[in-house]
Amino acid sequence: MFDSIYSTVVTPSQFFLMAAVSLICGLAYSWIISYRIRAQKRFFMVTALIPFIVAAVITFVNGNIGAGVAIGGAFALIRFRSAQGTSDEIAAILIAMASGIAFGMGYIGYGLVILVGLAILLFLLSGLKIFEHKSMSADQLLRITIPESLQYNGTFDETFAHYLKKVEPAGVKTTGMGSMFRLSYKIQMKDPAEEKDFIDELRTRNGNLEISILPYTEQQGQL
Repeated sequence: MFDSIYSTVVTPSQFFLMAAVSLICGLAYSWIISYRIRAQKRFFMVTALIPFIVAAVITFVNGNIGAGVAIGGAFALIRFRSAQGTSDEIAAILIAMASGIAFGMGYIGYGLVILVGLAILLFLLSGLKIFEHKSMSADQLLRITIPESLQYNGTFDETFAHYLKKVEPAGVKTTGMGSMFRLSYKIQMKDPAEEKDFIDELRTRNGNLEISILPYTEQQGQL
């Protein structure tokens, strides 16, 4: 099971066996991760096909260095036509690609272990709270829109000191065709029950423009 099914020359029966196993495992993999990863149906459809696609490429390259370089360049071009995904989606794709390489080299057993085994591990880890620290879960992302005429350095310091336990600047960005600024802060409230009072006081200082408080993630923290 853990030996390669390929001989010196890949026969049709060997190829179709690899195709059947990689497609079945890909479908099972996508079905498992669909319970933990929030994505569109198309993402899971593509993820189910990736093991076979990568395996087919590896099979046909079969030691041909020139073909391998050409295929690598083609895959590199796809990166620039793809939207940035979440960390869960990237991990799911990398797992599917790793199993596809194993399938493509004829190691059906190893491909099965990588795909289904890591899918189950990802499923279990996402359900545990071992990486959810209380101090990090309290972090929030504050975004304040201000007019370009407002000098924002020090404008909100008094309000921050009254309501916030921690505040870290996360960046400044122009918006509204350059007529406004959007300030981002990583914050922790002293008392979450005072969130509305905090927003109301900020509104009196930013001209009643848009203010948002969201759960903080690294991806959201990027402007």
